Amino acid sequence: MIAVKKIIDEQAIWDELAKILDPEIPVLSLVEMKIIRLVTVENNAVTILMSPTFIGCPALDQMKQDIYTRLTEMGCEHIRIDMTFSPPWSTDMLEESTLEKLRAYGVAPPPKNEKILSDTLSKPVSCPLCGSHETRVQSLFGATLCKQMYICESCKQPFERFKPV
Repeated sequence: MIAVKKIIDEQAIWDELAKILDPEIPVLSLVEMKIIRLVTVENNAVTILMSPTFIGCPALDQMKQDIYTRLTEMGCEHIRIDMTFSPPWSTDMLEESTLEKLRAYGVAPPPKNEKILSDTLSKPVSCPLCGSHETRVQSLFGATLCKQMYICESCKQPFERFKPV
């Protein structure tokens, strides 16, 4: 019997990557988070170009493993994952639908970045639970490096905000 090589389709790769959830924000995929920048298929070899949200992101190894596992399961034999830091990942890359998913998940989405970081950070933060702007920082770090803890003075609930980067 002759073995038939499976042709790897770039769109199928993108579709599969869109199913891989961010380990730290499991309501968003790596594609929605814009961590996956580029997919190339050449001679049935797949190269993924990705950019971490933070240089020291502790979930990076898990993301890579999830990519390898998923692509291997779909029949890819030659997989390479390259990292890029240019342009640097930014929360400004996130689409409005992604920001809405964060809000629905209970995480306040980041505001658009201003030229001066202090201007960005001084913007009011809406509670994703009740919508109030009567909120205050509880901790500069949440459960992960990319989030901060807030308290809503209106509904008295704690919530996280995705840090603007």
